[in-house]
Amino acid sequence: MPYISVEEHLPGITGLLEYRKDSAEPIRELTQYLLRGPSTLTEGERELIATIVSYNNQCRFCTAAHTAAADLLFDDDSVTEKVKQNIETSPVSEKMKALLMIAWHVQQGGKEVTTSDIVRAKDAGATDIEIHDTVLIAALFCLYNRYVDGLATVAPPAPEFYKGLAERLVNHGYTRLPQGYDHLKKK
Repeated sequence: MPYISVEEHLPGITGLLEYRKDSAEPIRELTQYLLRGPSTLTEGERELIATIVSYNNQCRFCTAAHTAAADLLFDDDSVTEKVKQNIETSPVSEKMKALLMIAWHVQQGGKEVTTSDIVRAKDAGATDIEIHDTVLIAALFCLYNRYVDGLATVAPPAPEFYKGLAERLVNHGYTRLPQGYDHLKKK
C-alpha cells in the first residue's frame, strides 16, 4: 500500500505523477525528450538503459514497465532478458554494451564511471552526446526508481498490465495523456 494517498487505478509512477502534476510536468518533458526525442540511439536502446538501471535498482514496477516497452520496440522479448542476465554476452552491439555498462556504473554511483568506460564506449563508436544521454537517462531512472519505491507504490503482478503500459509508452510517449487516466478505472 502506498505511503501517500494516490488514485488506486494508477499504480507505480503514473499515480505519483498525477498526484503532483505541477512537479510531474518538467519530469515528463525531460523523459519524453531523452527517451523519445531526436537521438542516434534508438528508442529501444534508450529503453534498455532504463531497464538495466531499474533492474539493478530492484524496482519491480519500472523494470517491468521498461522491459515491456523495450520488448515491444525490439519486437523481441529475449533481448532485455539477456541484457539483464549479462550485458557482455547479450545480443546488442559493442557500442550498446559499453553504454549499458556506463549506465550500470551510474546506477551504482556516479563516481563508478571510469575513464576506461568512456574510452571503451568511444572506441565502439559512441559519440559524446550518446555518452551524455546515457548518463542522464541512467541518473533519471535512479530518481524514478527511488520515487516509486520510496513511496511504496503498487507494482501490479500481471504481465498484461505492463504490456498495456508499454503500448501507451511506445505510442504516446512519456507526456501526460490529454484525456487523463480516468479511462483506466475498472468499471
